Amino acid sequence: MNYQNNNEQNNVGSHMFSNKQLLWLLIPIIAEQLLNSLMGMVDSMMVSNVSPEAISAVSLVDSINILVQQAFAALATGGVIVCSTYIGQKRTESAKKAAGQVIMTSAFISAVIMVICMMFRMQLLHLIFGDVDMAVMNNAGIYFFFTILSFPGIALSNAGSAVYRAQGNTRLPMTIAIISNAFNIIGNAVLIFGFGMGVAGAAIATLASRIFSAVVILFMLHRPGQMLTVNHYMKMRPDKVEIKKILSMGIPNGIENSMFQFGKLAIQSTVSTMGTVAIAAQAMTNIFENVNGVAGVGVGIGLMTIVGQCMGAGRKDEAIYYVKKMLAWSHIAILSSCIFAYVISRPVTYFAGMEEESAKLCIYMLGWITVVKPILWPGSFTTAYGFRAAGDVRFPMIVSTISMWFCRVSLCMFLCRVIGMGPMGVWIGMFTDWGMRNLIFTIRFRSGRWLRHKVV
Repeated sequence: MNYQNNNEQNNVGSHMFSNKQLLWLLIPIIAEQLLNSLMGMVDSMMVSNVSPEAISAVSLVDSINILVQQAFAALATGGVIVCSTYIGQKRTESAKKAAGQVIMTSAFISAVIMVICMMFRMQLLHLIFGDVDMAVMNNAGIYFFFTILSFPGIALSNAGSAVYRAQGNTRLPMTIAIISNAFNIIGNAVLIFGFGMGVAGAAIATLASRIFSAVVILFMLHRPGQMLTVNHYMKMRPDKVEIKKILSMGIPNGIENSMFQFGKLAIQSTVSTMGTVAIAAQAMTNIFENVNGVAGVGVGIGLMTIVGQCMGAGRKDEAIYYVKKMLAWSHIAILSSCIFAYVISRPVTYFAGMEEESAKLCIYMLGWITVVKPILWPGSFTTAYGFRAAGDVRFPMIVSTISMWFCRVSLCMFLCRVIGMGPMGVWIGMFTDWGMRNLIFTIRFRSGRWLRHKVV
């Protein structure tokens, strides 16, 4: 669905997107993000029933897979920005060409990464995780083998979803995600519990669901009658100019995401020294914090399509208006999801079988998150999505990386290792990071310098 087909909405004095259109754009994205988060929890719970070695192996391998997935997500982000800008300029043929380049580039890069990781998979596991228990390493090798094969599926489904989101169609990616996740859960149940395949069963189910997503979305993109179609996959050839545009938008976001993941690993290593009560409390708090943030992330992803089309149409005033509006909506979304997570925290910790001391510590930390996150998080993340969509990708990358390492990681280590504060020190570092980004991004937004960049 292209929200610019209605010429009346493009007249001076009117807005490009109505509230109804915005909701139709955002709700499927938020639902998809929430579904993926919840399905990830269910997936982990099913694997945990196999053995302690199995869940440990999956956890270790996923820390590598997340880095790879973020690279593919960053490439898709570049695709959303470029395609939505072309659509805003009403250059449909250029948008189609860019969409094809996103698909082709994603296929090539994911295939190269897949081959390299497959050739050196055990060496990578030993290099990163050292001398872990042999049973864990064997399970990790099996799980990594099948998830490596799924890399092209992840990349292509992300790329295809990006093309649809750029033109305002967020319902199709959501529908495919629902079916794919259901397919994954059913596959886990059949292969793990029915056939007793353990970690291999979980990995094969994941591989099958990712291939399914990629095949379906590529098939849908091939259909005629859409604004953006991608035809003749085998006849596509690389266009250096378009690829450069996509990578110039995607690479900074990929670097930022990678730095975030490395920082997360550094924090995890600090928490691991605090004892079992703190480790369990922090792990469960992380799960709740991921769930209560998906609505805000969904608003930000949708904002990239909105701002991209506004900037492509040359309506910078509209871009400013929608960043402000989505910032307000993000505050509401985060507040609602934080309250929801806090309300369910007690029954969840109870049914999860957490020890009473760990559960109390988890709920205490989550209470602080519920108060602070709705205030600071939107300005530190949602605004940056708008910057990226306008082509201002390097500034948020630099600010986010510096703020994370100096505030989130360094302050966390000081409070936890030197002061001995415990896991609450992790969240104080996090709150400081959010506050610093919020301040800098607000100044950047008001200065208008983020509007001076050019995507295409």
